Amino acid sequence: MKAARPANDRPRVPRRAVHGVLLLDKPLGLSSNDALQKAKRFFRAEKAGHTGTLDPLATGLLPLCFGAATKFSQVSLDADKRYVATLSLGATTTTADAEGEVLQRRPVDVSDAALAEACRRFTGEIDQVPPMHSALKHDGKALYEYARQGVEIERAARRVTIHSIDILDRQNDLVTIDVSCSKGTYIRTLAQDIGEALGCGAHLAALRRTGSGPLTLTGAVTLAQLAEMTEPDRDRLLMDADALLADVPVVRLDSEEAGRFLSGLRRRVRLDDAPQVRVYGPEPKAFLGSARVQAGELISTRLLSPMEVQGLLVIEEPEKQEHSERTPA
Repeated sequence: MKAARPANDRPRVPRRAVHGVLLLDKPLGLSSNDALQKAKRFFRAEKAGHTGTLDPLATGLLPLCFGAATKFSQVSLDADKRYVATLSLGATTTTADAEGEVLQRRPVDVSDAALAEACRRFTGEIDQVPPMHSALKHDGKALYEYARQGVEIERAARRVTIHSIDILDRQNDLVTIDVSCSKGTYIRTLAQDIGEALGCGAHLAALRRTGSGPLTLTGAVTLAQLAEMTEPDRDRLLMDADALLADVPVVRLDSEEAGRFLSGLRRRVRLDDAPQVRVYGPEPKAFLGSARVQAGELISTRLLSPMEVQGLLVIEEPEKQEHSERTPA
């Protein structure tokens, strides 16, 4: 007689090789890693990763990488970002956002012209002091861990670039702005600094990421939508594994050269120098990896394995019958 399975000992879900990029619209209150793990279970993926954290209090675009695409997640991490942020004027908080305790309240006597001027002042290259409530590390521990213990760590200012700040709406003390910025920009710090420039203080009331490099919310899907789909429908949502490199030049090699490139050998090419290119074999979908071109040489930077390349070339035939059973979240 078989022993009864413990109630919390669910059968292991078989994993599979999945390659591609999913545009996830992350919900409010969920960490980036929790969102990743849920999506990974939906796809039964062997390997997955995200492209940089999005605060639990933020919603919006979180590109997720599966299989071969995980090797290029740094591209999205380094890319410019775009956000729609709501600033609450007149109050500063301990965390510079709506989660913290109010530190100070001040009257708001700010004209639209003064608001526009303050936004203009913070456009371009600026220095930002990272907030204590952030994931930056100090002596191997995240700053927010020190903050929770009431410990203040001295932080050096960092240079970031705000490409543009457009005021979308203003309802009394709530101001909604569209921000295009470089990686590493803290929007909560920007909100706080704009508030100080206006003399009334401010904190970040809401944040939604709308863009990361060439990727936008167009075509993004929520976890709730994924839960309602069959596995084949989910698979059809995946962008190609090279999606994060969509805005860099293409280099195509013949079969012999492709094999040598995959082995890590430098190849002679008649191309201008380029800091980054995406490299393909002779087949349209034969994505091999990324490289740079320097002094007439093609030098690999991130290579796929032969198995991963083959996996990208396999075109799965539609299932004869789509299962209605959904993967548990």
